[in-house]
Amino acid sequence: MTDLTRELEVLGPDDVHVFFFHTSQIAGDPLVRACEALLTDEEKARRARYIFDKNKLEYLATRTLARTTLSRYARVAPEAWRFTPNQYGRPEISGPDGAPRLRFNLSNTVKLVACAVSLDRDVGIDVEDSTRSGETVAIADRFFSDQETKELRALPASRQHRRFFEYWTLKEAYIKARGMGLALPLDGFSFLLGREDRDPRDGRGPRVGIAIDPKLEDDAATWEFEQFSPDADHFAAVAVRKRGGAGARVTIRRVDLSVDRGAVSASASAWASASAPGGSPGAG
Repeated sequence: MTDLTRELEVLGPDDVHVFFFHTSQIAGDPLVRACEALLTDEEKARRARYIFDKNKLEYLATRTLARTTLSRYARVAPEAWRFTPNQYGRPEISGPDGAPRLRFNLSNTVKLVACAVSLDRDVGIDVEDSTRSGETVAIADRFFSDQETKELRALPASRQHRRFFEYWTLKEAYIKARGMGLALPLDGFSFLLGREDRDPRDGRGPRVGIAIDPKLEDDAATWEFEQFSPDADHFAAVAVRKRGGAGARVTIRRVDLSVDRGAVSASASAWASASAPGGSPGAG
């Protein structure tokens, strides 16, 4: 049973908290059963419809992460949260009554899930497995802006794979933060990645700019972005809308799951950066 008397974590108006864990943690019958107990009947039915075990695991992991993360900030049991998709399919909190105005976004890829949470502020996150096969530059030709594709192809071949995932995670994080997903054309905005202006914070990428087509009715100056590498195989990006011109404090933590008296326990520790995919520190 979840301890609802525990001390709650503080999420200020300028805070964005990011949590991630590797799906391999969900192993062994006790922990699997404890995670399954958090799901609604509808979620259990949806999970059962997946054909492959890896997809069932990723679905269980994202729901476990979302529910345990939100319960850090409210005296709500993880299994009590209710969600309703918006018109584009993004889940938003719909219950219980009286829950704080939390905004969250989830992402999952092979072996990894992540969640970003804020207080009434647009936020999006994307994680990608950089070891996946595929013609990444060819994908860029189809979906990236002309400027991004030009910048990508101008790089040495040895750096194109990495830059592709930097662009891709940023683009996904932005459209998810807008809450519209692929209803926004991916070639309607361009990311401007620094070359030598690497952020000095260990494991974080260079400062990022964005140029947005006026047709998308958005102000580029209201956005900021964070890049990081959870491990040597994954890229991640966070998109946050500024509030009144104020930037956000992004905190990243790694989650460790266990079972405590039959319930899921999700402890979190400060994230220590790994080498980014491609071999050097940072994601940018």
